[in-house]
Amino acid sequence: MASVDAQHTTGPFPDLYGHGLRLRRWDAGSDADVEAWLRGTTDPEFLRWNTPLNAITDAGSARATLRAKAARDGDGTSASFRITDADSGTTLGHIGVNEITRVFHRAIVGYWVLPEARGQGVATRALTLAARWAFGELGLHRLELDHALGHAASCHVAERCGFRYEGTLRGAMWEAGRHDTYRDAHLHARLATDPEPGSV
Repeated sequence: MASVDAQHTTGPFPDLYGHGLRLRRWDAGSDADVEAWLRGTTDPEFLRWNTPLNAITDAGSARATLRAKAARDGDGTSASFRITDADSGTTLGHIGVNEITRVFHRAIVGYWVLPEARGQGVATRALTLAARWAFGELGLHRLELDHALGHAASCHVAERCGFRYEGTLRGAMWEAGRHDTYRDAHLHARLATDPEPGSV
């Protein structure tokens, strides 16, 4: 398997196809992409489990976030994908391979799905694609996934995709809507040497 150093991650990364999905780059210059990002990150269910570092409240702040993500994508420290339906191109959500660390060949994955696309296995299918790419093309050894304690849906996605539960991280995430209070998180991880999970 190629190492992350050998398989350089800077510059454009490819679209990923499979399981009825196409994972493609977000475009900060696209009003449609900005609107989808704004809807996803201001959705009450998203905010129940996630607290962004910088509040996203309008198109301007959504666009700024996408530009910041594009910069990290460009320097190879992350890969942010817009989850779309392979046939229609409709945006369904987001998945990111974040905080890529070349020294340890490790990254952290995160995802969200728009309200109208939930309950259709979108996150499971997208995580399957992204993990296969990260282990294969990027040559990563370990992918970590954490979620707020009590977020059963995210826990199920992790387990279906072969991310084993490794323990509870105490005070590892902000409470909903707070930057001064913490809550526990479940840590899941998958290694490149772990068996491929069953078909989705």
